Amino acid sequence: MLKRFTRYVTQSVAGMIGISVYVLADTFFISVYSGADGLAVLNLILPVYGLIYAIGAMIGIGSATRYAISRAKGKNTEHYFVQSVTWSILAAVPFMLIGIFIPDKALALLGADAGLIGLGRNYVRIILIATPFFMSNYTFTAFARNDGAPSIAMIGSISGSIFNIIFDYIFMFPVGLGFSGAGLATAICPIVTMSVCTIHYRSSRNHVGFYWKKPSFRHLISCCQLGVSAFVGELSSGVIAIVFNFLILGIAGNMGVAAYGVVANLSIVAFAIFNGLAQGAQPLISESYGKGQPTQVRKLLKWSLLVCLAVEALTQLIIWTSTDTLISIFNSENNVQLLNYAHTGLRLYFLGFIVAGINIVLVAYFSAVDEPKIAIVGSFLRGIIAIVICAVILAKLFGLNGIWLSLLAAETVTFLTILFLAYKDRRKRMAVV
Repeated sequence: MLKRFTRYVTQSVAGMIGISVYVLADTFFISVYSGADGLAVLNLILPVYGLIYAIGAMIGIGSATRYAISRAKGKNTEHYFVQSVTWSILAAVPFMLIGIFIPDKALALLGADAGLIGLGRNYVRIILIATPFFMSNYTFTAFARNDGAPSIAMIGSISGSIFNIIFDYIFMFPVGLGFSGAGLATAICPIVTMSVCTIHYRSSRNHVGFYWKKPSFRHLISCCQLGVSAFVGELSSGVIAIVFNFLILGIAGNMGVAAYGVVANLSIVAFAIFNGLAQGAQPLISESYGKGQPTQVRKLLKWSLLVCLAVEALTQLIIWTSTDTLISIFNSENNVQLLNYAHTGLRLYFLGFIVAGINIVLVAYFSAVDEPKIAIVGSFLRGIIAIVICAVILAKLFGLNGIWLSLLAAETVTFLTILFLAYKDRRKRMAVV
């Protein structure tokens, strides 16, 4: 089992890193093309990405988790995949309409001024029109992982990322599409990933059914209960970006937002690694839980937490020894003010990952064993409630440094809450026995 755990986790982490790398490539090329203004626009758009990814993750990962548990129990799962894709497309329709008709107003709502709206209008339009691909992508990769093909999911994610990085450059510079070219490359990326995943679905090893069944809202709710943690995990980056953007704008203006853009994009890599760890362990935990193997479930959780602690230590080492080097990747104009803001911000913000990784693993674990209540509370606390409250309070007390430290504060509150709820639930079960 350890060998299987290692394979699932490493391949899932590799796939998630691949996704995060193309986000960094976007950031790098855009910073070269339009400097700090481009970084500011991209950072203002991050909440849009967050919401799109969150809904797709909730439906796709939730459906795949329910599929794994139900299949392990011997239940009929022939319609799960098609239901997941159908609901993802339906959920994408409002985003597409906004992209077609009012991308300017969407940017203005996110805090962009006239200059930034002019720069990012077409980029936002392209991204929103491509929403069905972004959302459905989670279904294709999550079902592949839960059907014993984590390597295909990894190859698909990495292939999409490589395509995006290469065509970011081609579309933006040689073709001359600029900012719109970056959006076009990003929009095609999930299509490449889904195409690769189709290799598994057309193979003899595939167990995923493609039976059409009328979309069931009850089935959607059942799946989404197990996908809420993934939803909030993806949404949290958007929520944090919105709150931080408005708070930082009032303290340090557009340059402060640009600095946060650097911090936020580097944090995407860290979140991707921990999410990859959690998503890699989830199919194995769900399978063991569905088969009634509690000892195996606890062993998988222990391995996940040990790997998490090792990654957290490595993350802190890299950030504190290579701070300015990492910032320079996105500071093409060598802006001293941007460097100063980002230097402090990167070090203080990443302290939050000492606890964040553990929370991500724990929340995914409770979803994997069909205990959505603890997963939902932990997810909403760390992704929305605690981070917003901590950011607002600490910003008033300590200014910009308080904002950077709010992630650590919020994750600590979440960790203690999860421990309390798990202890309370355990005592309740023991009382019943």
